[in-house]
Amino acid sequence: GTQLNRSVIADGCIINAKQIDTSVIGIRSRIGKGSEIKNTYMIGANQYQDKEVVLSEDSSQIPIGVGDNCVVENVIIDKDARIGNNVVIKGGTHLEDRNEDSFAVKEGIVVIKRDAEISDGFVLQ
Repeated sequence: GTQLNRSVIADGCIINAKQIDTSVIGIRSRIGKGSEIKNTYMIGANQYQDKEVVLSEDSSQIPIGVGDNCVVENVIIDKDARIGNNVVIKGGTHLEDRNEDSFAVKEGIVVIKRDAEISDGFVLQ
C-alpha cells in the first residue's frame, strides 16, 4: 500500500510507509506504517533485528529504521539509525547549521548520525 514516486528501494526492506517520494532507501531499511519520506537518502542497516524487538511495545527500545507516522523530508539517515514514532524532521534552508549528538544540520540538510536514536515525538522543522 505504499505510494512510490521517483524512488529506489534496495533489497530486504520492510516498508509499510504511506508514501516515499524522490528518495533512495538502502538495504534492510525499515519504515513504519503511515510514514512519509521525501527527498531522503536512507543508508539502511547492517543486519535485521529480532522480530521481538521490532514489534515490542517497550518504548525504551526504538527499533532500527523509521517508526510509525513520521514525516521525514530533506534528510540523510546514516546506517543503523533509530527514529521513533510520530517524529517530524523537515530539512530546508530555514534551519540554522548545528551539530548535536544524534544529528547535524548543514546548509539545510539534516543528517541523522550513524547509530543515532531519535525519540518518539521529536520535531525539527
